[in-house]
Amino acid sequence: MPIVIDKDIPAYKILTDEKIFVMDKQRAVSQEIRPIEIAILNLMPTKETTETQFMRLLSNSPLQVNVTLIRTASYVSTHVDKSHLDRFYKSFDEIKHSKFDGMIITGAPVENMAFEKVAYWKELEEILDWTATNVTSTLFICWGAQAALHYFYGIKKHPLKEKCFGIFAHQRVRDGVAEPLMRGISDEFHMPHSRHTIIYAKDILHVNELKILAYSKRAGASIIKSTDNRRVFVTGHMEYDRLTLKHEYERDLAAGKNIKPPVNYFTDGACNEVKMNWSSTSNLFYINWLNYYVYQVTPFDINEV
Repeated sequence: MPIVIDKDIPAYKILTDEKIFVMDKQRAVSQEIRPIEIAILNLMPTKETTETQFMRLLSNSPLQVNVTLIRTASYVSTHVDKSHLDRFYKSFDEIKHSKFDGMIITGAPVENMAFEKVAYWKELEEILDWTATNVTSTLFICWGAQAALHYFYGIKKHPLKEKCFGIFAHQRVRDGVAEPLMRGISDEFHMPHSRHTIIYAKDILHVNELKILAYSKRAGASIIKSTDNRRVFVTGHMEYDRLTLKHEYERDLAAGKNIKPPVNYFTDGACNEVKMNWSSTSNLFYINWLNYYVYQVTPFDINEV
């Protein structure tokens, strides 16, 4: 089944060229099925790249998925054309009376700032409260995960002496309970990370409403969920493309930053060839989330969410 997006958004052509089944909205309205409604609050400066990455993952499910892109009103990104935002994105005020089966809140390059100092923090607080009543299951990514863990559970982020940057091995937590979100994922798997702060597992263990599903010795607690399955937190970037970390590394070098090459990423000394070993886990994880935490539990009448 397809992902349903606007035919004129750049992601449409990219995904079509990749032979991914996408459907324009005009064709979708003729389908006599109830599509899954997914909202993406895109806080990343590279809006077009990020939206394409998440749409690619959402397209691998056998479900028809409608995607609504959301931006903040209290801060306007300067890294994307205003016309793109105006045409393809909605503000929170425009959708706050709507219901969604699922939502993704992305990371943001503000991790070194105190949460309350972020320009759109008050708006984000309102959105976080809104997810509790208007979304069946919300997936929080990287800084988005740190922000939500801080807001809902008082969990702190901790600064790192050196940027957590590269591809890191992760271990599944196996406690005898079958966890649908991790179904089919190997006991050890890999995930990209790119951040200056960390969430420690010890800070989560005492919170009864949370459960750690995976962790990394280098990157900390990496996949966490609420016990009611309505909140899922991923501290890394499963959605990253093959060359995302390469582009970040080259960007930081060009800016004169003291940055080391991403760990376990390049396969050659010239930092050109890349080993991609996280894509299968990423695809399976998003299929599991859409199936077990969204589709199978969301009401048929979306207004009952």
